Amino acid sequence: MQLIPSMDLTHGRCVRLLHGDFAKETHYRIAPPALYARYAALGATWCHVVDLDGARVGTPAHLELIHTLKGLGALKLQVGGGLRDATAVHNTLKVGVDRVVIGSLAISAPDTVTEWLTTLGPERVVLALDVRLDAEAHPRIATHGWQQQTPHSLWDIVAFFSAVGLRHVLCTDVGRDGALSGPNETLYRDAVHRFPHIAWQASGGIRDGRDLAALAGTGVSAAISGRALIENRLTATELAPFLPVA
Repeated sequence: MQLIPSMDLTHGRCVRLLHGDFAKETHYRIAPPALYARYAALGATWCHVVDLDGARVGTPAHLELIHTLKGLGALKLQVGGGLRDATAVHNTLKVGVDRVVIGSLAISAPDTVTEWLTTLGPERVVLALDVRLDAEAHPRIATHGWQQQTPHSLWDIVAFFSAVGLRHVLCTDVGRDGALSGPNETLYRDAVHRFPHIAWQASGGIRDGRDLAALAGTGVSAAISGRALIENRLTATELAPFLPVA
């Protein structure tokens, strides 16, 4: 398992949301290029970038900044937020992004996402499937920057797209995201058991090296961490086993 550092952007600044709530936003003084450089120095090879403004309004809002980050050259980028039509996907790839992260459209326009998986190839597309657990602990998909809850099951959506070549899934337990409450190991262990051919990326709740080790034990391919890294809650020794060039 490798650690993929994340960077959430709004108005050109690095932020974190609590439980995906735009009203519970924490701003960080570090500029996005400086945070990118910090992640590269740690030994990461990928950076996960979320355009929160794009997610909120439905179209990418930080392409110029993302192009600047890509120009720094050290890390591959997977980018999401507001990618809801072919133009947005094309423009995002045009600035040098290595993988586009598709969220809400997987629910609202599955045929379109199927076409992108076919034309772009499964290595260029990540499905970001954000979930909240219902009363029976079943993972249900949340969309549109986590502002809308759906009745769709995570398992049904992954099964549908697996049939058309899906490879990468970024799964976030919204109830744990940004809360430093520990990752949902049960969810990810179940995900890997049900769909072992998927390269699962686990997101939400990472606090320390023990959480990273626990996630590695579930069989996921990658773990996404933002707040714990930005706030220097993880030591270099804890991080090293999960960073390819540390």
